[in-house]
Amino acid sequence: MSEAEEPQLDYLEYYEDFLARVRLLSRKIGESGWMPDFIIGIGRGGLVPGCYISHQLELPMLSIDHSAKVPGFADDLLASVAKMSAEGRRMLFVDDINDSGGTIDYIRARLAEGGCDDANVRFAVIINNRSSKVEVDLWADMIDRAEDKRWFVFPWEAVGTRESIVEEALSVPERLG
Repeated sequence: MSEAEEPQLDYLEYYEDFLARVRLLSRKIGESGWMPDFIIGIGRGGLVPGCYISHQLELPMLSIDHSAKVPGFADDLLASVAKMSAEGRRMLFVDDINDSGGTIDYIRARLAEGGCDDANVRFAVIINNRSSKVEVDLWADMIDRAEDKRWFVFPWEAVGTRESIVEEALSVPERLG
């Protein structure tokens, strides 16, 4: 894809469609035989679906904002979560998409540094990329980024300007073409 080309934007802004995906993911969590003590929304994209899943499953929610890239902020919170998991509490991290796997890989590394008990941690996403460098435990939809180059625009992102959405998509050209 050349820089002059616009990415193929796929707006997932219809409430009923988004809610159907959240309900599907919540059902999969419930049927998995592994119920978390806490839902953890990964900021920014996982906060909204995490909140919905928290309500759907009647579980408390925590949040960790990795997207702001404030030095130490998410790391300190992840250290606390790692300690909680080592004490036996189960944590389900929720994000909107497992695309390249960078966010989940980063979180797993910080959890490991903090002494996390991997048996007490799971990851769930609305959209999972089969070609991601990391695997997640649960998802509502599966794509293969090797073939599917759409840039997914979730409901909470759709309120932004088209220019800002295109700019964000073009900032990671390896996912687009």
